Amino acid sequence: MGFSGFDIAIIVLVFLVIILLFKGIKTVPQGYNYTVERFGRYTKTLTPGLNIINPIFERIGAKMNMMEQVLDVPSQEIITRDNAIVGVDGIAFFQILNAAQAAYQVSGLQNAILNLTMTNIRTVMGSMDLDELLSNRDAINERLLRVVDEAAHPWGIKITRVEIKDINPPANLVESMGRQMMAERDKRAQILAAEGLKQSQILEAEGRREAAFRDAEARERSAEAEAKATQVVSEAIAKGDVQAINYFVAQKYTEALAKIGSSSNNKIVLMPFEASSLIGSLGGIGEIAREVFKGDSPSGTQRQGSRPPVVRQTDS
Repeated sequence: MGFSGFDIAIIVLVFLVIILLFKGIKTVPQGYNYTVERFGRYTKTLTPGLNIINPIFERIGAKMNMMEQVLDVPSQEIITRDNAIVGVDGIAFFQILNAAQAAYQVSGLQNAILNLTMTNIRTVMGSMDLDELLSNRDAINERLLRVVDEAAHPWGIKITRVEIKDINPPANLVESMGRQMMAERDKRAQILAAEGLKQSQILEAEGRREAAFRDAEARERSAEAEAKATQVVSEAIAKGDVQAINYFVAQKYTEALAKIGSSSNNKIVLMPFEASSLIGSLGGIGEIAREVFKGDSPSGTQRQGSRPPVVRQTDS
């Protein structure tokens, strides 16, 4: 059985409709956005999932990755403010927020971000001294992030992070820095040693002051005791107590003999005075002791059979 011209036209039309359906149905994967162009002009953005376009008048323009991406910044030489040449490399993280702006506001998105980052690295780090570069990486990263993100904002890009990976000074500069570090450590060690010596001298001086104060206090108390004893003897003399005089003289006499006997440069002690004088003084001491004991006894009388010693002086 033959087909008429109308049947053939219907078959061709159905076939074209099926082809158009396959052409117009677009599946966008997760993490991507597709731009749609009509006669070369941007019209809309397709989000992840199933989308339908007019395949006769519209076509897919750019397929943009909306996930956060990593861009490696190659090493470059930078001249610092103090004329030191260092090699610096880094890494940048960015994310597309607006697919249409990223597709149509800049040509070669990653190349533009790379050159923008390298230029700002030279600008920011070139305005700092070498010591600042080595000690303020966080401040450098924060400043780079702010500057690059502000410059890339019209492109629909969010710069999430800019990190400096390595800062490589020349070998001779590294050696000079090592010597400087050693000198600084030696300086700190000397300062600590001087502080320790200062503290020890202060403590030693305070110890001497305390010892002198205590010695003076001891001498003062000894002098007070000596004055008190002298006052007591004076009062006894005033009352006519001869035994007090004998006690006082005997005490001084025995102290003088002890000093002479303990002298290291004398082996023989010559006594140019009568030994009976010392015996008489000791007799006075005995009388004083006996008077004290007699005052403490219950009967208040002298013990039977005891009498005070008699001191006889003879001519030598």
